[in-house]
Amino acid sequence: MLFVYSLIVFYGCYFIRANFFVKALCSGNTDEKEVAISFDDGPAKNYTIEVLQVLKQHNIKAAFFCIGSRVSDNKDLLKRVHEEGHLIGNHSFTHSAWFDLFSHKRMSEELAMTDEAIKSITGCKPRLFRPPYGVTNPNVKKATINGSYIPVGWSVRSYDTVIKNEKKLLRRVTNNVKPGDIFLFHDTVKTTLNILPTFIQHLQQKGYNIVRLDKLLDINAYD
Repeated sequence: MLFVYSLIVFYGCYFIRANFFVKALCSGNTDEKEVAISFDDGPAKNYTIEVLQVLKQHNIKAAFFCIGSRVSDNKDLLKRVHEEGHLIGNHSFTHSAWFDLFSHKRMSEELAMTDEAIKSITGCKPRLFRPPYGVTNPNVKKATINGSYIPVGWSVRSYDTVIKNEKKLLRRVTNNVKPGDIFLFHDTVKTTLNILPTFIQHLQQKGYNIVRLDKLLDINAYD
């Protein structure tokens, strides 16, 4: 029984769609052929600028869940993300590999620091928070509640930080697309940049409209 319980807790921690500790929005509630694209871990000199260029060419608005320390190091880049009409969300300040072991107080401090970094550049305070690695636990829940954040996950995880074969990555993200899907990519991965135009064209050819995440979820992105 202890082993089974441990497996359940592990699944609940590491799969955000399980809604075990935190109820996260992982897809849109719609029958319309609408989906949203999101990027984690930027802004970064490689390859956020190039991703923005592709999105602009196709008139697509995406969501960028940003790491606070990278925001501080790339202020002009974050300003461009905002000015080009993309949504900006909170993805912690350090994105530490040990984030899930932090106290809820330290988590809250990280989120507040990221909010301040983003607001100082855009004038907007994010409401949307995506936990690093999608890991949730009771401390993440407390920090989320304390900051009045809306936790956001995904329905299609690209695993683009692991899959380096372009054909394999494209096949993974285009297989069995459904209305309301939220796609998780990283704007720090060249393979993602390389397949992005083809991915967008594939969705559009299938009749899908790529909308901004807050529109798909019907929520306000900022306080």
